[in-house]
Amino acid sequence: MNNKLLLLEDDISLIDGLQYSLNKNGFAVEIARTVSEAKKHLQDIEQYDLLILDVTLPDGTGFEVCELIRKRNEHIPIIFLTASDEEVSIIRGLDCGGDDYITKPFKLGELCSRIHALLRRAGLSKAKDEKITQVDCGDISIDFLTSRVALRQQPLDLTNVEYRLLCLLVQNVNRIVTREIIFDELWDGAGNFVDDNTLSVYIRRLREKVETDPSHPKHLITVRGFGYQWKEVSE
Repeated sequence: MNNKLLLLEDDISLIDGLQYSLNKNGFAVEIARTVSEAKKHLQDIEQYDLLILDVTLPDGTGFEVCELIRKRNEHIPIIFLTASDEEVSIIRGLDCGGDDYITKPFKLGELCSRIHALLRRAGLSKAKDEKITQVDCGDISIDFLTSRVALRQQPLDLTNVEYRLLCLLVQNVNRIVTREIIFDELWDGAGNFVDDNTLSVYIRRLREKVETDPSHPKHLITVRGFGYQWKEVSE
């Protein structure tokens, strides 16, 4: 069964090209050209697996649609299409509940890669809710029952904080995890908050354990100004 996407975009030439290409890549796509049209489609949001929202629309913004969905506590993956890569636009999209963004003009292959990554992550989250016991991501394997991690089938010796940090990043594979989210996850039983410098130390130590060359990481990537990202790669 094909994944069903809703594309909110008002540029007809872009719509035609995207719909054709996404269909060829195995996705079923429905189109909305305005915020009001999108709201009608989203009355039955369960039919969709992922939303692609343009930011600037004739009767509003994609941000409004995203905020409306998140107020309903919907966890559907959302990608923003933006004509601007300015930091303020990116932050606004992430803050209102977006999962990822892609800047126009973009390559279709990159968009499809982002879509697959978010759909995969959504599947992982659902599986976790259903008490998943193991996750395999590239050359990393995590056994949640035993709290053990293997890299290229070799066991990793991790501290409790390193393990929790790795789990958080891998469960959000290919997605930016902000430092604020990481801080929340690393709150310890004594109530001591992990500060920025301490987090940098944990990241460095984790890199030393999971990267072949920690000074040129391929898995644990720093996204300057935002946080960190786990790349699904096999070395």
